[in-house]
Amino acid sequence: MEIRNIAIIAHVDHGKTTLVDGMLKQTDTFRSNQAEMQQTTILDSNDQERERGITILAKTTAVMYGDIKINIIDTPGHADFGGEVERVISMAEGALLIVDAAEGPLPQTRFVLEKALENNLKMLVVINKIDRKDAEVKRVRQEIEDLFLQLANHDYQLDFPIVYAVAREGKAWLEMPNSFEDRANLDPLFEMIIKEVPAPTTRVDMPFKMQVSNIEYDTYKGIRAIGKVQQGSVKTNQQVALLEENKKIGQYKVQGVFASMGLETIEVAESTPGDIISLTGLTDVKIGQTATDPSDLTGYPMITVTEPTLNIQIAANTSPLSGREGEFSTVRQIGDRLLREKKTNIGLRINPNENGSGYIVSGRGELHLAVLIENMRREGYELEVGKPEVILKEIDGKTYEPVEELTIEIENTYTGIIVEELGKRRAMMQDSITNEKGSNKMIFEITSRNLLGFRSEILTKTRGNGIFASRFMGYFPASDFIERSRNGVLIASESGSATAYSLDSIQKRGDTFVIPGQTVYEGQIIGINKKQEDMEMNVTKGKQLTNFRSAGDFLIKIAPPVEMTLERCLDFINDDELLEVTPINLRLRKKLLNKDARNKARNR
Repeated sequence: MEIRNIAIIAHVDHGKTTLVDGMLKQTDTFRSNQAEMQQTTILDSNDQERERGITILAKTTAVMYGDIKINIIDTPGHADFGGEVERVISMAEGALLIVDAAEGPLPQTRFVLEKALENNLKMLVVINKIDRKDAEVKRVRQEIEDLFLQLANHDYQLDFPIVYAVAREGKAWLEMPNSFEDRANLDPLFEMIIKEVPAPTTRVDMPFKMQVSNIEYDTYKGIRAIGKVQQGSVKTNQQVALLEENKKIGQYKVQGVFASMGLETIEVAESTPGDIISLTGLTDVKIGQTATDPSDLTGYPMITVTEPTLNIQIAANTSPLSGREGEFSTVRQIGDRLLREKKTNIGLRINPNENGSGYIVSGRGELHLAVLIENMRREGYELEVGKPEVILKEIDGKTYEPVEELTIEIENTYTGIIVEELGKRRAMMQDSITNEKGSNKMIFEITSRNLLGFRSEILTKTRGNGIFASRFMGYFPASDFIERSRNGVLIASESGSATAYSLDSIQKRGDTFVIPGQTVYEGQIIGINKKQEDMEMNVTKGKQLTNFRSAGDFLIKIAPPVEMTLERCLDFINDDELLEVTPINLRLRKKLLNKDARNKARNR
């Protein structure tokens, strides 16, 4: 059986997962009456992926085009999940780089292309969404060619075919079409893949060997180690050794060999050389290890990914409401869950907190960490989270910090707001391009410390308009850090249930986060003050009852609470504050709940 292994890479929302949908549907992967034929973003099966509209986890699927099997590796498009891209891209011989016909290459486009070229993948470019009213195909094609010129390591990498597509309708052309209404399909794309992407080169006569590029947990089969068969073949009940490079970790009996077909994994008697397979029975396996026949104990170099740039503290919930809303709330339970995450999410670093209880979790960005926390709360965990902190490095006695390239595309109406806000954050503008349609594309360099909290703040000021994307550039000598200016908070001075009477009074002081009847505790943050200082207020106080009723008793109108998402809470908290996370609620609080304790700490 002939095989092609391709990775699908793109920036967020450029149509990568939609194109995979079309490839699955047009190769008779599903019956005509199967539910998947009516679905979109079929591979984004994770709840957060569907809610956020992004791919978070790399996934492998396969289709048959004629007699040729095409393994498709769908990768995330957000920079925070670059670790997923880096660890699975080695399974492919080619890659489809998908670029929006209006937006052109964006920061993550550059990152994923750079990784693909480093791995010497054969590149095929898909210019997608060519039916957009604001599509500028010639400009985007030129920008893609310029990007290849900047990143190519060899001259032959500058020779890449281009396919034009409307992925949403399952159509592709080798030349820019005159009309999008013809009866086109994805055959031109499939034929280009088969023609241009080389078949995997494997040594069939050698002992079995594969590098583990991914791990999945199967409810019935247990841990599945996923990778491309580099040489030989493997059968059920065969003995294999696990290596970290050339160091033997253990030896195991293979309990099952599985291959992908569509969305399913099918058990096979024996693996096919060059195919992407999964093995069960390797209980202690880790990503990057080599599974090999015991007769050949030479392993592949371990997979390395770009280092994390952000730390966050995760610990057991210590609020007065601890244990009431979650199933798992102890330090041991949280630690076990984080260690399981570490096995599959190699972009994370997890270490015990030397200065206290809990763990320090390091990730690639705010979204990377927020997705982990959100997954844990949905699984029934209670925890408390500290303020995110950028990771600084000491090199030759000097402090270095991460710097990012920030690209913003927004209507000219909001350009002034963007420039003003980034000016406060000491960002340096590198380029600014205004197009004929009234939008502006700006590129800035900014330190990760000064970028923290920018996204949620600017989305409010621009009413959700614009595209914001950043790319990690590296560590540079530390520069001025701009302390975020945030108003003080309103703090509950008493525990109990919030009353409408008190909230009506408190809302004259600022915006509130709670509603009448909601349980609060002393030291909980119940709102944000209109002034700079923190203020304690009793939100549980009710109106004193009398025999007289005034007209004002009927006029209490409570404004709705400020909606605080997980990401917004992480951006909001200060050094002396924590975020309490449970399956039901997000609560902001002071680290020291008692007012006197806070005053003593402030005066030390």
